Amino acid sequence: MKVLSFCHSSRASSPLPLVFFLTCYVRKMESAQFSVTGPGHPVTAIVGEDTVLPCHLSPRISAENMEVRWFRSEFLSFVHLYQHGKDQYGNQMPDYRGRTELLKAAITDGNVSLRILNIRPSDEGQYNCFVQDGSFYEEAPLELKIAALGSNPLISVESHQDGGIRVVCQSAGWYPEPKVLWRDRSGQELPSLSEAKSLGDSGLFETENSIIIKERSNQNLSCWIRNTFLNQEKESTVYIADFFFPRVNPWMVALSVILPVLFGFIGLTVYLFKIKGKHLGQITLLLPGFSLSQLLFVPEPWCSCICSAEFSSLSLCLVSDWRRNIICPGLGSSAPPVQEANVTLDPNTAHPDLVLSEDQKSVRWGDTRQRLPDNPERFDSWPCVLGCEGFTSGRHCWEVEVGDGQCWAVGVARKSVGRKGWISYSPEGGIWAVQRWVDQFWALTSPVTPLPLSRAPSRIRVCLDCDQGQVTFINAGDEAPIFTFPPGSVPGGRIRPWLRVGGARLRLCP
Repeated sequence: MKVLSFCHSSRASSPLPLVFFLTCYVRKMESAQFSVTGPGHPVTAIVGEDTVLPCHLSPRISAENMEVRWFRSEFLSFVHLYQHGKDQYGNQMPDYRGRTELLKAAITDGNVSLRILNIRPSDEGQYNCFVQDGSFYEEAPLELKIAALGSNPLISVESHQDGGIRVVCQSAGWYPEPKVLWRDRSGQELPSLSEAKSLGDSGLFETENSIIIKERSNQNLSCWIRNTFLNQEKESTVYIADFFFPRVNPWMVALSVILPVLFGFIGLTVYLFKIKGKHLGQITLLLPGFSLSQLLFVPEPWCSCICSAEFSSLSLCLVSDWRRNIICPGLGSSAPPVQEANVTLDPNTAHPDLVLSEDQKSVRWGDTRQRLPDNPERFDSWPCVLGCEGFTSGRHCWEVEVGDGQCWAVGVARKSVGRKGWISYSPEGGIWAVQRWVDQFWALTSPVTPLPLSRAPSRIRVCLDCDQGQVTFINAGDEAPIFTFPPGSVPGGRIRPWLRVGGARLRLCP
């Protein structure tokens, strides 16, 4: 018990000191009317959900006319304050604005519990429940623990390595830092090749773990990711058949395929120059049976040509300017022109942690979370934003400057792409994009397709062909192709530009 007053004593020999002492003691006993009691153990909360921090008076008397203050490290900068019969928000900590509620339904019974909405990782730590009545006050400490179960592990087979194949397991949305295990079909733990964990933009952990699999363990391979605090885990399993494993020197196989094609290509090029040299300015060759996603790009100074067709015989694309006017003789007609789209960003879809420029051409990660209306169009869990423009037909092209940013994703999304909670970054989730994550570069297929990062692009051109259902990504710096989602990958309906922002500043270019 604590009283904000005290009594002075006297050393006189008269009985007055005893009377004075008894008077002070009685005053003290009259003021000490209650104690404040917490749960006595840590409270566990799940990220994104609501939780209640329990606290009550003992005996259970009414706190309706008392001061109830919830705070963390600083008394004056509070989490929530109830005073003079109503809530006060003047000095409330910014991170808790609009997210706290004192449960007043039972306040007359001494219940002064606090509800916190939409729990975040930053909410973890110690809280103090402070109650004051007049000059008397009591308080009780309480510890809040935060946890989150992330996404199901995503397993992808990446490359041959050390006589086996390299398999990668990825997941995001974990708190605290998860534990990753590989197991074979008998449940035995397998050693990892490498492991990388990092805190993502939302304060949750992302993990990537790789392993080398030999032929003798080529059946069911499982990736387990465990939240050790909740003692819960998620698992994904993949079956790896024998034919995935290298049986001969892959260099010999590659040379046996490449050399005949290369010599044939050189001879054919010389022949074509002889007979067509007067008419062809810039060309791209398509070998028999190759589809649009398998274009053989001719080095500069020739341009690369994208034709909206499947070619069953050798064809030539005559190009005057591939961005605007592409003619394919094999089709007997001119393909539709590419429209250079003037893309702007839609602020109504931007995550509250993102800051858009006034012209809505660039976006960056903000220093503090903005107080924005949680409308249905807004992304609330991942730092994404859509373009204002939507395309339903024709061929459109725009460029995004990513600079030397280490974490970003660029692409397109369905107008109806999910905005709330966990988002699947894949065509199944309505997103077609390429992504950089530190030193990894992927096409967001399902599973993801690793891309070489020998020359990280600083500016990416996005080419969307709505009529063919296809999107192509090109390094705008050297015109090198990055990746193409093949024809039919992007379904009909309105398609919008899509960006995910990490530490980079992304800018839409003319």
